[in-house]
Amino acid sequence: MNGAAESLGAIGVWSVALRVNDPARLGEVQEAAAELDELGYGTLWVGGSPSVAQAGHLLAATERATVGTSILSIWDHTADEVAAAYAALEPGRRERFRLGLGASHAHLASGYARPYSAMKDYLTALDNAPVPVPAGQRLLAALGPKMVALAAERAAGAIPYLVTAEHTAQAREKLGEGAVLAPELKVVLDPDVARARETARAYLSFYLPMPNYTNNLLRLGFTEEDFAGGGSDRLVDALFALGDTEAIRARADEFLASGADHLAVQVVLAPERDPRRDTLARAEWRTLAEALPLRN
Repeated sequence: MNGAAESLGAIGVWSVALRVNDPARLGEVQEAAAELDELGYGTLWVGGSPSVAQAGHLLAATERATVGTSILSIWDHTADEVAAAYAALEPGRRERFRLGLGASHAHLASGYARPYSAMKDYLTALDNAPVPVPAGQRLLAALGPKMVALAAERAAGAIPYLVTAEHTAQAREKLGEGAVLAPELKVVLDPDVARARETARAYLSFYLPMPNYTNNLLRLGFTEEDFAGGGSDRLVDALFALGDTEAIRARADEFLASGADHLAVQVVLAPERDPRRDTLARAEWRTLAEALPLRN
């Protein structure tokens, strides 16, 4: 494993709840981040197109963990703004920061056009900034083959979202051994698998209207029928880790064996527990810290 991969650790936490929009939540989020650091998670991924400054809140609360944006949308934050915010980070904390970038989705981003070319231009702007964001600290939310290749050429690697172990194996082959591969994996920690699938479907329904994701799943052999009703059992079981800690560990091991250097674990809670998708799943994170291989 190369140094860029080692800096992420084997397992990280991915959560939109780690993004601070309301200053009243800052203390609570920083307390949770400090605990995740103590538990041994290698990287804290701030979900939901966070800014560099929002990642900075977690850097300030932690001592060892890497902190990454997953993903920062290139349409929401200009390259000049990102480079300036990166330069403003305290130098010691800056070393623990990873800039996860993505081209988002047409219905979510005004000005969305030619995402591959736009990403190339964005990376060039980061290279040419007064304080450049080094390629070794950048990762791309790459799904398709062109963006995966760009992740290997112009960044440290790829952080694909909503993918299967099969996609992980294919991405590893395309990236080669020198680039980082750090997919996200959604986890429903519930021993009642039928109930866990319903929790998963409620969450997955947000993503199934997005062509970037469904086109990637079609390339992997799923069909339009798999997208109906919130997702077939086959689709849900491929995209989520469902069940007790033993089942979750087995799925994590499958992704790691398929070529992932690091796994960004996202705990998915039942809608009644997390109606706004901003609940800090601290009990689940503690449980998973005992079950997953947090240290390489």
